[in-house]
Amino acid sequence: MATEYFVKLWDNNIIQLGIWQTVYMTALTTIFAYLIGLPLGVILWATDKDGLHPNKGVNTVLGFIVNFFRSIPAVILMVAMIPAAKLLLGTSTGNGAVIVTLIIAAAPYVARMVESSLKEVPAGVIEAAQAMGCTNLQIIWHVLLPEAKPSLISGCVISTVTILSYTALAATLGGTGLGQIAIIHGHQRSQKLVVWVCVLLIVVIVQLIQIVGTTIVRKTDKRAR
Repeated sequence: MATEYFVKLWDNNIIQLGIWQTVYMTALTTIFAYLIGLPLGVILWATDKDGLHPNKGVNTVLGFIVNFFRSIPAVILMVAMIPAAKLLLGTSTGNGAVIVTLIIAAAPYVARMVESSLKEVPAGVIEAAQAMGCTNLQIIWHVLLPEAKPSLISGCVISTVTILSYTALAATLGGTGLGQIAIIHGHQRSQKLVVWVCVLLIVVIVQLIQIVGTTIVRKTDKRAR
């Protein structure tokens, strides 16, 4: 019975569509989370007491905002941000609205990951660039980010896997993907095979992300050469 039900889902392309939707939501959320989180992380690093342009006021306020959103459990934050999705898209349902809530939940996490990566850059590298007369913007763009690239990519892999787990939570808010299939077609209909297949597929996706990320890190890390 369980096998027949799974075959039916497969033949109707429900599983295949779920894989695509999960990958799509993860990729799109990661891109936009980094478009927001990367600049935030740079500002947090630059305005820190040991940063390029220390500013306690900006750092404290921005740090509080980031920590505030990070302290809220992801699923609760996504529920709370549904009105924001409706304001931006005109609807609070569908994958579009879910992706908006995912971005809001993931961006603060990304900001801290970026800040942590930038802090790994040796101070001597920054001082050498300053001695050469580089502006702060030049230091950030041509020195800081390239030097932190391996750590940033490694952090991106971790963030992407975290966002992938968020997409499963998003199924409780009406999002689609493997999470929805596991809940609706698996758990609610007592089809354990479907649940475990969804789990296995998510694990495979995570492993692929990890392999690709690790390969890129090795190629960009000068210390590994």
